[in-house]
Amino acid sequence: MRGKGHSKALDGVYAAASPDELARAYADWSASYDHDTLSLGYALPFVVTSWLARHVPKGDGPILDAGCGTGLSGGYAKALGYDRLEGLDFSPDMLAVAAGRGAYAKLTEAELGKALPWPDGHFAAFFSTGVFTEGHAPASALDELVRITRPGGYAVLTVRDTVLVSQGFRAKFTELEKEDRWETVDESPLFRAFTIAEPEVLVQAFVFRVL
Repeated sequence: MRGKGHSKALDGVYAAASPDELARAYADWSASYDHDTLSLGYALPFVVTSWLARHVPKGDGPILDAGCGTGLSGGYAKALGYDRLEGLDFSPDMLAVAAGRGAYAKLTEAELGKALPWPDGHFAAFFSTGVFTEGHAPASALDELVRITRPGGYAVLTVRDTVLVSQGFRAKFTELEKEDRWETVDESPLFRAFTIAEPEVLVQAFVFRVL
């Protein structure tokens, strides 16, 4: 059951059955996304940057906001002193909003789960906020994100509880550890992604060090 004040646009995003449907849902939502999500108490853009600040020195860079959307996380990462930020998203409409924030040195339209247009070890770290959830980027996207992160760099991400096991994220975490591609640094307990509405939307945050 949805909590009071839930977003029909958010329902539409979760209900998308294909990448094309998801792209259309975000195109329709892009203009009001920030207002709608923040009015529900969306906390992940603020929380994920705290894990970034805990582990990644602010002079390191470049840093990739993977699945940046409208750039909410990027704006707060910049406020914390991360001034070499790049953003990636598959929605040109969301990227257009992100561009207006002035937080990113570069924005790239690309889809997580497919080949990414950067060389091996390009980034000092990546962070991904609210992207690994129902109907969104697959666990296999982590292979490319790890590839483009330099050894000694960090991966900071949130994963929705409902997909953590069922869609292979736990298995992918273990696979990457067994292949000596990363090691676990930090893992949060489950917490609410929205502080006002949507009480059933629970996530965990994870931090890995790339090897």
